[in-house]
Amino acid sequence: MVVTGGASGIGRALCVRFAAEGATVTVADIDEAGARATEALIAAAGGTAQAVRCDVSREADIVALVEVAETAFGPIDLFCSNAGVAAGGGPEAPDEDWARSWAVNTMAHVWAARAVLPGMVARGQGYLLQTASAAGLLTNIGTAPYSVTKHAAVGLAEWLAITYGDAGIKVSCLCPQGVRTNMLMGSTDDPAGAVVLASGDLLEPEQVADAVVVGLAEERFLILPHPIVADYMQAKVSDYDRWLGGMRRLQARLRATLQANPQANPQSTPQATPQP
Repeated sequence: MVVTGGASGIGRALCVRFAAEGATVTVADIDEAGARATEALIAAAGGTAQAVRCDVSREADIVALVEVAETAFGPIDLFCSNAGVAAGGGPEAPDEDWARSWAVNTMAHVWAARAVLPGMVARGQGYLLQTASAAGLLTNIGTAPYSVTKHAAVGLAEWLAITYGDAGIKVSCLCPQGVRTNMLMGSTDDPAGAVVLASGDLLEPEQVADAVVVGLAEERFLILPHPIVADYMQAKVSDYDRWLGGMRRLQARLRATLQANPQANPQSTPQATPQP
């Protein structure tokens, strides 16, 4: 199996957990030192892994990653397209932020599928796990590039599940809310990170990995480590306009809190959940 973004956070937790389940793991990340650290963790526990430097914003790197993984361990039965980036702002965000968000959060999933699907279809089996976000089902206030590209990732996963499900290909889409990772904890001073923290119920990456193992075993399309996200989705689709109004009110409360006290703990913001 292959996990991108395996140097830290959810990716590292997935690598370690899958190795504990007996899988041979190719740990891919642009942070080669971090990927090697994950490999060492797995080896110390008696597992088998290899670290590969991979910049998922480049299709050539993903093609090379698949070749390295298959040479070392044989056909890929599970490809976890997990790497992601966050960028704040709206339409005014720099083109470079939009382009990198699009490449890493969406196109990397496209390129991974393009690289592994022919072999999987020929064998009549294979599994794609694509990490999106609750932002891809709802919306993350304060970051259009992240929200838009994560929505696209969910849409791609849906399309792949529909198109290749009868060919023996399974697809799951991982959509966590707040997880204690470097990406989230490094953005607590901007609205995008603050609103996630304000929603409460931060999970550890290992808890997300546990949810993934259960979700894959059950072959569920949507894997929601935070079950409350399903309730938010129901509120959204049942009355879209009301939900949008609730999100605007949440945005106003959050901005007011941050403006009044920039050092405030976002988790103390009252009723800071994406409900109407």
